[in-house]
Amino acid sequence: MLSGHAESIYWLGRYVERAEDGARLANVHANLLLDLPRKYTFGWAPLIAITGGAGLFAELYREPSERNVVRFLISDEKNPGSILSSLACARENARLLRDLLPREAWEQVNELYLRAKQDAGHSLAQGRRYDYLEAVIRGAQQLTGTLAGTMAHDYPYDFLRLGLALERADMTTRIIDVRSANLLDGSAKSDDGPGDLAPFETIQWMSVLRSLSGYQVYRQTVRGPVSHADVLRFLLTDTRFPRSIGFCLAQMDTLLRRLPRSSAITRDIGQLVGELERVDFDRLDRQALHRYTDELQIGFGTLHDRISATYFLTGPATPPGSA
Repeated sequence: MLSGHAESIYWLGRYVERAEDGARLANVHANLLLDLPRKYTFGWAPLIAITGGAGLFAELYREPSERNVVRFLISDEKNPGSILSSLACARENARLLRDLLPREAWEQVNELYLRAKQDAGHSLAQGRRYDYLEAVIRGAQQLTGTLAGTMAHDYPYDFLRLGLALERADMTTRIIDVRSANLLDGSAKSDDGPGDLAPFETIQWMSVLRSLSGYQVYRQTVRGPVSHADVLRFLLTDTRFPRSIGFCLAQMDTLLRRLPRSSAITRDIGQLVGELERVDFDRLDRQALHRYTDELQIGFGTLHDRISATYFLTGPATPPGSA
Protein backbone atom coordinates (compact mmCIF):
# COMPACT_ATOMS: atom_id res chain seq x y z
CA MET A 1 0.00 0.00 0.00
CA LEU A 2 1.08 3.62 -0.48
CA SER A 3 3.08 5.17 2.36
CA GLY A 4 0.73 8.16 2.45
CA HIS A 5 -2.30 5.91 2.84
CA ALA A 6 -0.56 3.94 5.58
CA GLU A 7 0.20 7.13 7.48
CA SER A 8 -3.31 8.55 7.12
CA ILE A 9 -5.05 5.40 8.30
CA TYR A 10 -2.60 5.00 11.18
CA TRP A 11 -3.42 8.56 12.29
CA LEU A 12 -7.12 8.00 11.74
CA GLY A 13 -6.89 5.21 14.31
CA ARG A 14 -4.88 7.35 16.72
CA TYR A 15 -7.17 10.37 16.52
CA VAL A 16 -10.38 8.37 16.95
CA GLU A 17 -8.88 6.61 19.97
CA ARG A 18 -7.52 9.93 21.30
CA ALA A 19 -10.98 11.47 21.20
CA GLU A 20 -12.54 8.46 22.93
CA ASP A 21 -9.85 8.28 25.60
CA GLY A 22 -9.90 12.05 26.12
CA ALA A 23 -13.57 11.64 26.98
CA ARG A 24 -12.69 8.80 29.34
CA LEU A 25 -9.97 10.93 30.96
CA ALA A 26 -12.39 13.76 31.69
CA ASN A 27 -15.02 11.33 32.96
CA VAL A 28 -12.68 9.51 35.33
CA HIS A 29 -11.69 12.81 36.94
CA ALA A 30 -15.32 13.82 37.32
CA ASN A 31 -16.12 10.41 38.79
CA LEU A 32 -13.30 10.77 41.31
CA LEU A 33 -14.82 14.04 42.45
CA LEU A 34 -18.28 12.50 42.75
CA ASP A 35 -17.03 9.48 44.69
CA LEU A 36 -15.38 11.58 47.39
CA PRO A 37 -17.37 13.12 50.25
CA ARG A 38 -18.32 16.72 49.52
CA LYS A 39 -15.91 18.11 52.09
CA TYR A 40 -12.97 16.92 49.94
CA THR A 41 -11.89 19.05 47.00
CA PHE A 42 -9.07 19.04 44.49
CA GLY A 43 -8.72 20.90 41.26
CA TRP A 44 -8.66 20.08 37.57
CA ALA A 45 -5.14 21.37 36.97
CA PRO A 46 -3.46 17.91 37.11
CA LEU A 47 -5.29 16.96 33.91
CA ILE A 48 -3.44 19.70 32.04
CA ALA A 49 -0.04 18.43 33.14
CA ILE A 50 -0.92 14.82 32.42
CA THR A 51 -2.01 15.59 28.86
CA GLY A 52 1.16 17.58 28.25
CA GLY A 53 -0.60 20.88 27.53
CA ALA A 54 0.53 23.05 30.47
CA GLY A 55 2.45 25.56 28.34
CA LEU A 56 -0.34 26.11 25.83
CA PHE A 57 -2.97 26.28 28.56
CA ALA A 58 -1.01 29.04 30.32
CA GLU A 59 -1.00 31.04 27.08
CA LEU A 60 -4.75 30.73 26.59
CA TYR A 61 -6.21 30.92 30.12
CA ARG A 62 -5.55 32.86 33.30
CA GLU A 63 -6.44 30.15 35.82
CA PRO A 64 -7.03 26.37 35.85
CA SER A 65 -10.68 26.60 36.86
CA GLU A 66 -12.98 23.69 36.12
CA ARG A 67 -14.65 25.56 33.26
CA ASN A 68 -11.34 26.58 31.64
CA VAL A 69 -9.79 23.12 31.93
CA VAL A 70 -12.91 21.42 30.57
CA ARG A 71 -13.08 23.82 27.62
CA PHE A 72 -9.35 23.35 26.91
CA LEU A 73 -9.52 19.55 27.00
CA ILE A 74 -12.83 19.06 25.23
CA SER A 75 -13.82 21.85 22.87
CA ASP A 76 -10.92 24.31 22.42
CA GLU A 77 -9.82 24.02 18.80
CA LYS A 78 -6.66 26.00 19.64
CA ASN A 79 -5.58 22.93 21.62
CA PRO A 80 -4.46 20.27 19.11
CA GLY A 81 -5.01 17.60 21.75
CA SER A 82 -8.62 18.49 22.58
CA ILE A 83 -11.44 16.07 21.80
CA LEU A 84 -12.86 18.35 19.12
CA SER A 85 -9.45 18.87 17.49
CA SER A 86 -8.84 15.12 17.50
CA LEU A 87 -12.18 14.48 15.81
CA ALA A 88 -11.43 17.19 13.24
CA CYS A 89 -8.10 15.49 12.44
CA ALA A 90 -9.77 12.08 12.27
CA ARG A 91 -12.31 13.51 9.82
CA GLU A 92 -9.57 15.04 7.64
CA ASN A 93 -7.61 11.78 7.52
CA ALA A 94 -10.80 9.90 6.68
CA ARG A 95 -11.43 12.39 3.85
CA LEU A 96 -7.98 11.60 2.45
CA LEU A 97 -8.89 7.90 2.58
CA ARG A 98 -12.35 8.04 1.00
CA ASP A 99 -11.25 5.77 -1.85
CA LEU A 100 -10.06 3.21 0.72
CA LEU A 101 -12.62 3.37 3.54
CA PRO A 102 -16.17 2.00 3.40
CA ARG A 103 -18.68 4.77 2.77
CA GLU A 104 -20.41 4.03 6.08
CA ALA A 105 -17.18 4.75 7.96
CA TRP A 106 -16.73 8.14 6.30
CA GLU A 107 -20.33 9.07 7.10
CA GLN A 108 -19.90 8.05 10.74
CA VAL A 109 -16.68 9.98 11.35
CA ASN A 110 -18.16 13.03 9.63
CA GLU A 111 -21.34 12.83 11.72
CA LEU A 112 -19.39 12.25 14.94
CA TYR A 113 -17.31 15.40 14.37
CA LEU A 114 -20.26 17.57 13.35
CA ARG A 115 -22.37 16.46 16.31
CA ALA A 116 -19.51 16.94 18.77
CA LYS A 117 -18.89 20.43 17.41
CA GLN A 118 -22.58 21.34 17.49
CA ASP A 119 -23.05 20.14 21.08
CA ALA A 120 -19.66 21.32 22.41
CA GLY A 121 -21.32 23.88 24.67
CA HIS A 122 -22.97 21.04 26.58
CA SER A 123 -19.59 19.91 27.89
CA LEU A 124 -19.24 23.05 30.00
CA ALA A 125 -22.35 22.35 32.07
CA GLN A 126 -21.82 19.72 34.78
CA GLY A 127 -25.31 18.32 34.33
CA ARG A 128 -24.83 17.66 30.60
CA ARG A 129 -21.11 16.90 30.42
CA TYR A 130 -21.40 13.19 31.16
CA ASP A 131 -23.92 12.63 28.36
CA TYR A 132 -21.76 14.62 25.93
CA LEU A 133 -18.63 12.61 26.73
CA GLU A 134 -20.50 9.30 26.63
CA ALA A 135 -21.82 10.23 23.17
CA VAL A 136 -18.23 10.77 22.00
CA ILE A 137 -17.17 7.41 23.45
CA ARG A 138 -20.10 5.56 21.87
CA GLY A 139 -19.57 7.28 18.53
CA ALA A 140 -15.88 6.35 18.47
CA GLN A 141 -16.68 2.75 19.37
CA GLN A 142 -19.35 2.58 16.68
CA LEU A 143 -16.86 3.85 14.11
CA THR A 144 -14.14 1.34 15.03
CA GLY A 145 -16.76 -1.42 15.02
CA THR A 146 -17.86 -0.42 11.52
CA LEU A 147 -14.27 -0.44 10.29
CA ALA A 148 -13.67 -3.86 11.85
CA GLY A 149 -16.78 -5.26 10.21
CA THR A 150 -16.47 -3.74 6.74
CA MET A 151 -12.76 -3.31 5.91
CA ALA A 152 -10.61 -6.03 4.42
CA HIS A 153 -8.27 -7.23 7.18
CA ASP A 154 -5.07 -6.57 5.27
CA TYR A 155 -2.25 -4.03 5.55
CA PRO A 156 -4.45 -0.88 5.72
CA TYR A 157 -6.50 -2.36 8.54
CA ASP A 158 -3.30 -3.44 10.31
CA PHE A 159 -2.04 0.16 10.31
CA LEU A 160 -5.40 1.32 11.66
CA ARG A 161 -5.19 -1.19 14.53
CA LEU A 162 -1.56 -0.23 15.14
CA GLY A 163 -2.54 3.40 15.64
CA LEU A 164 -5.48 2.45 17.86
CA ALA A 165 -3.35 0.18 20.05
CA LEU A 166 -0.49 2.65 20.52
CA GLU A 167 -2.82 5.55 21.38
CA ARG A 168 -4.84 3.36 23.73
CA ALA A 169 -1.76 2.18 25.60
CA ASP A 170 -0.54 5.74 26.03
CA MET A 171 -3.90 7.02 27.25
CA THR A 172 -4.37 4.14 29.69
CA THR A 173 -1.16 5.22 31.41
CA ARG A 174 -2.49 8.78 31.57
CA ILE A 175 -5.77 7.69 33.13
CA ILE A 176 -3.79 5.73 35.75
CA ASP A 177 -1.68 8.83 36.30
CA VAL A 178 -4.77 10.92 37.05
CA ARG A 179 -5.52 8.55 39.90
CA SER A 180 -1.98 8.62 41.30
CA ALA A 181 -1.58 12.39 40.97
CA ASN A 182 -4.82 13.28 42.70
CA LEU A 183 -5.22 10.76 45.47
CA LEU A 184 -2.16 8.74 46.34
CA ASP A 185 -0.27 11.87 47.29
CA GLY A 186 -3.03 13.09 49.61
CA SER A 187 -3.48 16.28 47.59
CA ALA A 188 -7.19 16.43 48.28
CA LYS A 189 -8.19 18.77 51.06
CA SER A 190 -11.30 19.06 53.16
CA ASP A 191 -12.93 22.00 54.86
CA ASP A 192 -11.16 20.85 58.02
CA GLY A 193 -7.70 20.77 56.41
CA PRO A 194 -5.79 17.93 54.72
CA GLY A 195 -7.89 14.80 54.59
CA ASP A 196 -7.18 11.11 54.85
CA LEU A 197 -8.43 9.43 51.67
CA ALA A 198 -7.40 5.92 52.66
CA PRO A 199 -10.98 4.78 53.45
CA PHE A 200 -12.03 5.73 49.91
CA GLU A 201 -9.13 4.10 48.06
CA THR A 202 -11.10 1.04 46.94
CA ILE A 203 -13.91 3.22 45.60
CA GLN A 204 -11.43 5.26 43.59
CA TRP A 205 -9.73 2.26 41.98
CA MET A 206 -13.18 0.90 41.10
CA SER A 207 -13.87 4.24 39.43
CA VAL A 208 -10.71 3.94 37.34
CA LEU A 209 -11.66 0.41 36.25
CA ARG A 210 -15.14 1.55 35.28
CA SER A 211 -13.76 4.49 33.31
CA LEU A 212 -11.93 1.92 31.17
CA SER A 213 -14.94 -0.42 31.02
CA GLY A 214 -12.78 -2.91 32.89
CA TYR A 215 -14.47 -3.46 36.25
CA GLN A 216 -16.39 -6.60 35.25
CA VAL A 217 -13.39 -8.16 33.49
CA TYR A 218 -11.21 -7.34 36.49
CA ARG A 219 -13.58 -9.13 38.86
CA GLN A 220 -13.69 -12.14 36.55
CA THR A 221 -9.90 -12.21 36.27
CA VAL A 222 -8.72 -11.35 39.79
CA ARG A 223 -11.62 -12.89 41.75
CA GLY A 224 -10.75 -10.95 44.87
CA PRO A 225 -11.21 -7.54 46.47
CA VAL A 226 -10.19 -4.42 44.59
CA SER A 227 -6.72 -3.24 45.63
CA HIS A 228 -4.33 -0.75 44.06
CA ALA A 229 -1.66 -3.41 43.43
CA ASP A 230 -4.08 -5.80 41.72
CA VAL A 231 -5.65 -3.02 39.64
CA LEU A 232 -2.26 -1.79 38.47
CA ARG A 233 -1.13 -5.33 37.69
CA PHE A 234 -4.33 -5.90 35.71
CA LEU A 235 -4.20 -2.62 33.77
CA LEU A 236 -0.49 -2.85 33.00
CA THR A 237 0.14 -6.55 32.37
CA ASP A 238 -3.10 -8.43 31.59
CA THR A 239 -2.96 -9.86 28.05
CA ARG A 240 -6.72 -10.47 27.67
CA PHE A 241 -8.25 -7.09 28.54
CA PRO A 242 -8.14 -4.88 25.39
CA ARG A 243 -7.33 -1.68 27.29
CA SER A 244 -4.43 -3.03 29.32
CA ILE A 245 -0.89 -2.03 28.38
CA GLY A 246 0.12 -5.70 28.08
CA PHE A 247 -2.67 -6.42 25.60
CA CYS A 248 -1.88 -3.36 23.48
CA LEU A 249 1.83 -4.19 23.33
CA ALA A 250 1.10 -7.81 22.38
CA GLN A 251 -1.27 -6.62 19.64
CA MET A 252 1.31 -4.17 18.26
CA ASP A 253 3.94 -6.91 18.26
CA THR A 254 1.65 -9.26 16.28
CA LEU A 255 0.74 -6.56 13.77
CA LEU A 256 4.31 -5.42 13.22
CA ARG A 257 5.62 -8.94 12.67
CA ARG A 258 3.40 -9.09 9.57
CA LEU A 259 5.16 -6.02 8.17
CA PRO A 260 8.65 -5.86 6.62
CA ARG A 261 11.57 -4.13 8.40
CA SER A 262 9.92 -4.36 11.81
CA SER A 263 12.59 -6.20 13.82
CA ALA A 264 13.97 -3.08 15.56
CA ILE A 265 10.48 -1.97 16.57
CA THR A 266 9.49 -5.38 17.93
CA ARG A 267 12.71 -5.43 19.97
CA ASP A 268 11.65 -2.15 21.57
CA ILE A 269 8.26 -3.67 22.36
CA GLY A 270 9.98 -6.67 23.91
CA GLN A 271 11.98 -4.37 26.18
CA LEU A 272 8.81 -2.61 27.36
CA VAL A 273 7.16 -5.96 28.07
CA GLY A 274 10.23 -7.10 30.00
CA GLU A 275 10.13 -3.94 32.14
CA LEU A 276 6.45 -4.53 32.89
CA GLU A 277 7.21 -8.07 34.07
CA ARG A 278 9.81 -6.77 36.53
CA VAL A 279 7.57 -4.24 38.29
CA ASP A 280 6.79 -4.98 41.96
CA PHE A 281 3.22 -3.68 42.08
CA ASP A 282 2.87 -4.27 45.82
CA ARG A 283 5.60 -1.69 46.49
CA LEU A 284 4.72 0.83 43.80
CA ASP A 285 4.00 4.10 45.62
CA ARG A 286 2.75 7.31 43.99
CA GLN A 287 6.15 8.73 43.08
CA ALA A 288 7.35 5.43 41.61
CA LEU A 289 4.10 4.96 39.69
CA HIS A 290 4.31 8.47 38.25
CA ARG A 291 7.93 7.92 37.17
CA TYR A 292 7.05 4.60 35.61
CA THR A 293 4.06 5.91 33.65
CA ASP A 294 6.32 8.71 32.38
CA GLU A 295 8.84 6.12 31.22
CA LEU A 296 6.13 4.15 29.47
CA GLN A 297 4.92 7.26 27.66
CA ILE A 298 8.46 8.00 26.50
CA GLY A 299 8.71 4.41 25.29
CA PHE A 300 5.46 4.77 23.34
CA GLY A 301 6.80 7.96 21.78
CA THR A 302 9.91 6.08 20.67
CA LEU A 303 7.74 3.35 19.13
CA HIS A 304 5.78 5.97 17.19
CA ASP A 305 8.97 7.60 15.90
CA ARG A 306 10.32 4.25 14.73
CA ILE A 307 7.04 3.37 13.00
CA SER A 308 6.98 6.77 11.28
CA ALA A 309 10.60 6.61 10.15
CA THR A 310 10.17 3.07 8.82
CA TYR A 311 6.83 3.25 7.02
CA PHE A 312 5.74 6.85 6.45
CA LEU A 313 6.94 9.51 4.01
CA THR A 314 6.94 12.28 6.62
CA GLY A 315 8.85 10.29 9.25
CA PRO A 316 8.20 11.47 12.81
CA ALA A 317 7.11 14.95 11.69
CA THR A 318 3.63 16.49 11.87
CA PRO A 319 0.96 13.93 10.95
CA PRO A 320 -1.44 14.51 8.05
CA GLY A 321 -4.61 16.29 9.05
CA SER A 322 -3.20 17.53 12.36
CA ALA A 323 -4.69 20.58 13.98
